Amino acid sequence: MTESLRLDDPAALTRHIEFRYHARHREQLPTLAALAEKVETGHFGDDNVPEGLTDLLQRMIGALEVHMKKEELILFPKIRKGGGPGIGIPIAVMRADHDDHSRDVAEIHRLTGGLSKPDGACRTWADLYAGLGEFLSDLAEHIRLENDVLFPPFETEAANV
Repeated sequence: MTESLRLDDPAALTRHIEFRYHARHREQLPTLAALAEKVETGHFGDDNVPEGLTDLLQRMIGALEVHMKKEELILFPKIRKGGGPGIGIPIAVMRADHDDHSRDVAEIHRLTGGLSKPDGACRTWADLYAGLGEFLSDLAEHIRLENDVLFPPFETEAANV
């Protein structure tokens, strides 16, 4: 996170999330899915292969894209306008999506043995797990910023309406 980011400025925080996290996820996931496919195909039959990871990452590409578009087109514009009646509904939807993403993260950890690459893992396998580590860290911070910083003031407002 940048030093100049003000966590008490919801409009600035939404822009930060879009430019830092949404853009990054859109870069990361297709590359990771391609690496996972190479590992699963190239090491087919190896007991340590994260079988099913490619499919999971492909599903996450779609799910995250839908989630980010809902934020960019519906929720974040409302937040930039100061909230208002009904804002609690899209926030609840985003929180439910975050729960789904957390289940996907748990499945990534299960499939990869906690991102533990096997002895003698090829460069592609090492790159995959390093990239997954970065993605998971970015996703965790993205979700934390929304759940713990961005959403609560608007949920309080919605509860008081």
